[in-house]
Amino acid sequence: MAGPFTVKALSFATTVGPASDVPCTVAADLYTPASATAATPKPALMATNGFGGSKSDLAGFARAYAARGYVVLAYSGLGFGGSGCKITLDDPDFDGKAGRELVTFLGGGRSASDGTRIDYVKRDAVGSDGRPTVDDPRVGMFGGSYGGQSQFAVAGIDPRVDTIVPSITWNDLAYSLAPNNTSFSNGVSYETPGVEKFDWVSLFFAVGLVNGASGLQNDPKRNVGCPNFDDRACVAKAQLDAEGAPNAATIAFARHASVSSYIDAIRIPTLLAQGQADTLFNLQESIATFRSLRARGVPAKMIWQSHGHSDSSPEPGELRIDSTDTYQGRTFLAWFDHYLKDAPAKPSLDISYFRDWVDYGAAKLPVPDATPAFARSAGYPVAPSRRLFLSSTNALVGDAGSVVAGTSVFGAVTGGATSFTEVSAIDQTPPVTDVPGSFAQYSTPPLADDTDVVGVPTAEFRISAPASAAAGSASVPQLLAVFVKLYDIAPDGTITLKRRLISPTRVADQTVPVKVELPGIVHRFAKGHRIALTISTGDTAYRTNNVTGPVSITTDPARPGVLELPVASPAGQEPVVEAQAPGNARCASRRKFRVTVKRSLRARVRSGRVLVNASAWRRCVAGVRARWSTCAR
Repeated sequence: MAGPFTVKALSFATTVGPASDVPCTVAADLYTPASATAATPKPALMATNGFGGSKSDLAGFARAYAARGYVVLAYSGLGFGGSGCKITLDDPDFDGKAGRELVTFLGGGRSASDGTRIDYVKRDAVGSDGRPTVDDPRVGMFGGSYGGQSQFAVAGIDPRVDTIVPSITWNDLAYSLAPNNTSFSNGVSYETPGVEKFDWVSLFFAVGLVNGASGLQNDPKRNVGCPNFDDRACVAKAQLDAEGAPNAATIAFARHASVSSYIDAIRIPTLLAQGQADTLFNLQESIATFRSLRARGVPAKMIWQSHGHSDSSPEPGELRIDSTDTYQGRTFLAWFDHYLKDAPAKPSLDISYFRDWVDYGAAKLPVPDATPAFARSAGYPVAPSRRLFLSSTNALVGDAGSVVAGTSVFGAVTGGATSFTEVSAIDQTPPVTDVPGSFAQYSTPPLADDTDVVGVPTAEFRISAPASAAAGSASVPQLLAVFVKLYDIAPDGTITLKRRLISPTRVADQTVPVKVELPGIVHRFAKGHRIALTISTGDTAYRTNNVTGPVSITTDPARPGVLELPVASPAGQEPVVEAQAPGNARCASRRKFRVTVKRSLRARVRSGRVLVNASAWRRCVAGVRARWSTCAR
């Protein structure tokens, strides 16, 4: 099925910015199948890099799809890998407009800087908005992280894009970089500003600065003012570091570069792949995008893969960027083939999730296939909720009637990094720790059975911190910040924090219970282990509290605190449904097929009636002596 192709390096002079008056050069590589001609046009794919990467990162993907008859344009995002201008965080006014120029090139409407113009990409006459278009290629987009949000930025302003496959990317960048896991106004967009994700924000800036230094020869202006970043980014970084919570200007800057702000403009089939191992862009971000798309009837599918920013290594047989012969590879290929090549096999519009407790024999197989480790759900939520109740000062009980009153008292310290979970993507190996006196913990008895949690747990509890409440009435950064997490505690006391995920939460109103979304996880709490809800006042990866003082959580049988877990029964975990791999199956006619009649019955059969999926078919025997006969409606 693979075919020959050529590769050509190109550059494009684009004009971007709110007023379309900022010149930016985009570096790209064009992969052209030998079979693509003006007489036999082929669909196209655009792909761009993650943060700190370049077009070269997509070479394996581009080769795999060019060999399957796709014209592929892999390009470096603005501020990276040979492309000019500064990093604008995938702002549609910048990265979106640059990508739109590349769409026009694929549609035959403009040339590259060296005069290259193409006419061998399949065309469409109408865009996703239902209006006639010009220079409209049949084109999809692919990429992860920064390259995932780029797809939204382009598709949000260009109805000529036909489908997108964004991986491990954000819904609301304000939430990603300064999360608050309560006070949601919509999706993951909050009303009360969150807590700076200090390690990740600092790493982003370090990577951006390195790219700016290496790209001086491409665009010296990149390091004028805020080095290699839009000037607003430096202002936002300084403001976050100083206060620990984003102000209105920082939130507006981040949200303008987020699909949450223009989700209504995304109306094309979208396949989201989000990482379970991702402390940067968690599962909640993809859930917010998925639910927004589905609510408007946009075809959307979601994969919760094992790998993400915290651990970028897929499990064997899960994904290879240069291959379509893995579970995710086949899923991506089937998606593009259906929506760009009109392949009849339609992908299932559901949620599939990797289960790391399923042994699919990867170590024993020469070519592993992770498909058996994936299960599916037709929609969200994936699993029904099971309620546990906070009791006394340290217990989780299954019956509200068994709740015992109690008050757990601990403390918040100004700048106190009293817990350790991770160092962004740099180090996930040290054990998680909590300093005594800086947290409260409520745990179950040893579990009687394996308990599979699939989705987003929630916790609701009453918390009091008088010093923070008083100071926070005048300044949001003074409000109490807590860090909520679920521990898996083994019989020997070993603590597992699944994927190092926690939920920073800033409490705006201590007079009412605070309801927190915990990190979305796919995890089996094994029989004999305990589930522990842990609430701490600090974490080394985040900015912490600005006010020192006592903190207390009170349990009350009349109004008990609640932990809700989405628990999937083993029997309820359905196997995934894959589209038939193109090229591996023949499509049978729905109007005609043949039936074999046993030799011993041929003399006696005159006619017959066949049911196919409860549909009646007639004229099944054409002649008494016929070995094969035609059935038709």
